[in-house]
Amino acid sequence: MRKISVLDRILLLATALLSAYQIAVGIEGLASLTVTSYTIAFGVLLVASLIMIILGFEAIESPLVVFIAALIPLSLSLGLISQYFPPYQAGYMAFAVLGFLAIVLTRYLTSGKTATVTLALVHGTAGFLIFILPIVLSLQGETRPGFILVGVGGGLIGIGGILFAFLRAGQPILSEKTIFAVLPALLLIMTGSFMTGLALA
Repeated sequence: MRKISVLDRILLLATALLSAYQIAVGIEGLASLTVTSYTIAFGVLLVASLIMIILGFEAIESPLVVFIAALIPLSLSLGLISQYFPPYQAGYMAFAVLGFLAIVLTRYLTSGKTATVTLALVHGTAGFLIFILPIVLSLQGETRPGFILVGVGGGLIGIGGILFAFLRAGQPILSEKTIFAVLPALLLIMTGSFMTGLALA
């Protein structure tokens, strides 16, 4: 596995600082479920970045990090559903909870392939919603055009999830070294896109 570099740590620190800022500033005037969901997502980004800064990329091999990382797309997508499609928030919350439990159970109780497929399905569904909903809402005039940046972040989180899913399945799209080389920059751009898009909604 590629060793973490000083530049990687700087990029991860910038991601952590942006996440901490978003948590501190928050988004006012929204329902409690929406605020809670966004706060959890940025909180997880903060924790994950700090873990990698301290322990290096080896920390990603821990099942705990897999579970923590799954909360990012699930929480963000739940926040979007709660904010813009409140009639569906109960149903989607059930999907998010059951999806997270499925990731945990398959990681411990089944083969690696089943766990990887489950992670890809849950992560992919949430990532797709984060990608497509801001674009649709912006094009329909429900939000300002800058909200599309949340969709950009969703696309990046989806790409990251796919890369890691195939890597863990033993059929990597890119080499492990390349994936870890781009991961810190990917996380920073993704976090910046989410923050800016939410601010410009």
